[in-house]
Amino acid sequence: MRNSAREGGGPGQDFRRRRIQRRKFCRFCEDPNLIIDYKEPKLLRPFITERGKILSRRMTGNCAKHQREVAVAVKRARNMALLPFVTRFS
Repeated sequence: MRNSAREGGGPGQDFRRRRIQRRKFCRFCEDPNLIIDYKEPKLLRPFITERGKILSRRMTGNCAKHQREVAVAVKRARNMALLPFVTRFS
């Protein structure tokens, strides 16, 4: 007896649960007053992990243009010591 038959499903039916996510949006496209600047670490914090890695577009919801600008701003802020390269952990 197959798994799908035991669970009451017919052939070809898939009972895996799918999580419905709401659509992510680019906050910089929505609000033209927001400017990506390396001198504002508060604005850049949500785009890096607790370990200091830059989050991907999939995670942040940024469009390609603004994700590139965020990445450059984070790298500049790291070089100016406004953001950490890595966090210290023991």
